[in-house]
Amino acid sequence: MPGKKEGDKDMDSKQMLTIVEQYCRKVDRAGEGIQVTRVADHKTMFVEQSGNSGRMITLSEFKVDGASYWAGYSSRSQTVYISLAV
Repeated sequence: MPGKKEGDKDMDSKQMLTIVEQYCRKVDRAGEGIQVTRVADHKTMFVEQSGNSGRMITLSEFKVDGASYWAGYSSRSQTVYISLAV
């Protein structure tokens, strides 16, 4: 995959769902190495800024406890971005 560096780790949908569930249920995730950042509601894409450039993160829908969330992972910053779908 172009632009992919050795050591970059992709996240599968099961891992992503677990992180979204933990975030929504306010479970402490200390020491897991993945940051979680809340973005504005209703977002399905997010531009992660890095210096003078940006990287588009596409968010996928996840359902937790009857609520819908959009979430996406950036391997560059090891961050999961979460948006409430409402």
